[in-house]
Formats: sequence, structure tokens, C-alpha cells
Amino acid sequence: MKDDAKSRKDRLRDHLKVSILTLSLRPGADLDEADLSDAFGLSRTPLREVFRQLAGEGYLDLRTNRSARVSEMSYTTLRDFFLAAPMIYGAILRLAALNATPAQIADLKAAQETFKAALRSGSGADRALANNRFHEVTGEMSGNVYLLPSFNRLLIDHARIGMTFYRPQGAQMSENLSVASQQHEAIIAAIEARDDAAAAQLAEDHWNLSRDQIELFVMPDALDVPMGAPPLSKPA
Repeated sequence: MKDDAKSRKDRLRDHLKVSILTLSLRPGADLDEADLSDAFGLSRTPLREVFRQLAGEGYLDLRTNRSARVSEMSYTTLRDFFLAAPMIYGAILRLAALNATPAQIADLKAAQETFKAALRSGSGADRALANNRFHEVTGEMSGNVYLLPSFNRLLIDHARIGMTFYRPQGAQMSENLSVASQQHEAIIAAIEARDDAAAAQLAEDHWNLSRDQIELFVMPDALDVPMGAPPLSKPA
């Protein structure tokens, strides 16, 4: 019975993680405890244990006497994301090159194969999740107990706001996905070679590739006009 309850908790946790990362559950959305209890066969106590774990990882916000909700993506959090991401990604890949084990390198190569398969025939959600897993492995490689929680928190919002990147709407965006895959291969090579400087530079290059598309999610072109400026009139 204990194993069955643990399995149901694991399925709930995985369901919520995937739903949040792929925007099936939108930022700030309230969770319906009754529906989740019925769907996964869990009472309130184990349900809330899962909520607490996910809140600690940054997926959920817990509020006194109110339902749990999906973590918000406010202007403040997005600003902090853009400031912190390149620094933390660089540090993670530098440490990954120094500390990765052969088993972890094998895991990273497997994650890259999954990513390439998703690029060929997967959905936008498949691609975002496969990319997320690739970078999760680099975090595991870093072996740093201080950086890893911050890195994993960044990955949550990177996946969510990066869904634009993995649903290309033009030739340039599709080309960027191909370049992203090539950069993954270069990251693997740098880690295998224990070249921490190259790994850190690749982290910057990889971030720069996706940054412009992520900014489209945050500030669409139609909104990127000076305050007080009237919209351009269309020709008759």
C-alpha cells in the first residue's frame, strides 16, 4: 500500500511539473485540490506533501488558508531571470566540465538524442521538456549545492517563457532550433574535454541564441512602442 501511495504521489508530482513547464497550467493559476485528489487517489495530507515539495523547488506558491497556485511570472521575476540566467548558466557549465562523471556524460548524450528526436517530430512541449532535461543534467554535473537550487529554479521559467522558441513561426526561428542543437553537441564535447572555459563561452552563446525569442514572449513587437506614441496607421 505504501508503494502504491508513493507511486500516486510521484505521478501527481510529474503531472504538475510537466503541466507547469509546458504552460498547460498557466502562471498564477489556482490548483483544485478536490479534482487532483480524485484524479490521483490521494487524500489531503499526501496531496499537500507534494505541493510543499514543488513549492520548495519553485513550481508552486503556497498561501495561508487559500489554495496552492502555480508560481507567478511577474515583471520583477522576469527582470531577475534575465539578470541571473547568463551568470548562473555559465557557472554551471564551467563546473560541469570540471566535475562530470562518465555516467553523467552518457546521460547528457541520451538527453541530446531525445532533444534531436523532438526537433524532428515532437511538439513544442516535447522540445521544451527535452531541452529542459538536457540542462538539468548539466546542473547535476556541476555538483554544487549552492548553485543547483537557483539553476533549477531558472529552468522552470526558462521552459515556460521559452515555449515561444520551441514553436517556431518562421524560417529564422526554425534555423535557431538547429543551431541550438549544434550548441548542445558542442557543450557535450567541451565537457568531455574538461574545457571549462569553452563550456562557459558556450553557455553565453546558447543563452544569446534564445534570448531574443524569449524577449518576444515577454514583450511582443506590438507592445514595444514608446509610451504615449500612437500606433502607426495602416495605409488605406
